[in-house]
Amino acid sequence: MNSYLRYLSVLFFFCLCTTHTLYSQNMTSLIYTEDTSFVSNEVRELRLRFRNMNFFRDNEYKGSLVKGYTLPGLWILPSVSYQPLRTLKIEAGAYMLRYWGESKYPNTHYVNLPEYETAGNGVQSSFHAVPFFRVHYAPLPGVSLVLGNIYGRNNHGLIEPLYNKEMVMTSDPESGVQFLWNTRHLNLDMWVNWESFIFQEDSRQEEFTFGVSSRIKTNSLLSENNNFHCYIPLQILFKHQGGEINTTASERSVKTWINAAAGIGLDVKMPFRYLRKMNIEVDAAYYAQQKGSTFPFDKGYGLYGRLLADIGDFDIKAGYWQCHNFVSLMGDPLFGSISMSGKNLVYNNPKTAFLSLEYSHSIGKGFALGVHADVYNTFKCDVSQYATNVETHDSKTYIPNSVSFIAGIYLKTDFGFLLKRF
Repeated sequence: MNSYLRYLSVLFFFCLCTTHTLYSQNMTSLIYTEDTSFVSNEVRELRLRFRNMNFFRDNEYKGSLVKGYTLPGLWILPSVSYQPLRTLKIEAGAYMLRYWGESKYPNTHYVNLPEYETAGNGVQSSFHAVPFFRVHYAPLPGVSLVLGNIYGRNNHGLIEPLYNKEMVMTSDPESGVQFLWNTRHLNLDMWVNWESFIFQEDSRQEEFTFGVSSRIKTNSLLSENNNFHCYIPLQILFKHQGGEINTTASERSVKTWINAAAGIGLDVKMPFRYLRKMNIEVDAAYYAQQKGSTFPFDKGYGLYGRLLADIGDFDIKAGYWQCHNFVSLMGDPLFGSISMSGKNLVYNNPKTAFLSLEYSHSIGKGFALGVHADVYNTFKCDVSQYATNVETHDSKTYIPNSVSFIAGIYLKTDFGFLLKRF
């Protein structure tokens, strides 16, 4: 299908959605994230739960940062849970991912698309499938310890330069350990996602990500007016590759990278019928290559700002990003200095402005629909080639202004029912 026809079809569906009069919620909470609340009144209940997302996302990337691609498919997560205590819940199931038009999947741990780390030569048929197991312990109000499959991906609430929202369609559920702490003045999410485990004399490297995402809420320090909520976001991603027992690996050098962000944000309740809330946030982002020589520079930084308006059934977001020598380890490829499509190509001080329109609503209990259309304008920028980890560039040239279009339709399901009470 022609790329423009695909984009127009998404916009047509978008317009149809405006005829609904049901109450709309934020697309992040309805589509991209998972509820972490602990239901204490389900003690000694065996329950069946079914989670699913059907998606069609079209990335019409322009310029030379990344090539465009489409994600048509679904994932399903059936599970069984049992809560022996008011503070303890155990859940087991299987996560299965399928892209339409494909029936063979590498037997690997999916980290992102289009790249992934190969974990073997085998393939899986029909679905890419991995086991799912979670233990959620809540010893105190607002405090949770999660082992196994944690509340990951977009639940961390990271900004786009640090984490790409579409990984909810391309990556496996995160696995490791997580600590959650939510109080009146602080939201804290601290986790380890173990992405690659190795055995003695393995040919691969072990790989894990340590992260911290926090929000300090300063209302009581500034004002008692509930119409204004000021907060300070602090975010860190620490990514490591290495291992001491992988003696047969072709690459055994230790590699360590850091992405971090800090800023200030403000939520404002608006006194209008259709303009209900506005949010503004500005963040300074940081990148560091502490060990290794994978990337051509060891340090970089960026500035990210966004304005979000909740207008009736829609969310409108506008933002701006500029950076210098910034490597987005797990973020949207449009928010980095290194091209994913041009070999050894570096954008020098890239600048991007973006506009996003989202519509989402709850169809019924356990069912939600989301539609979005995004425009990213990457301004004219000089680029250069690099050959080593030292900042030695040649063949300097310019990439003209480019406009990328991204659109998607999502239908998410999350419901459960009681099997037996003990």
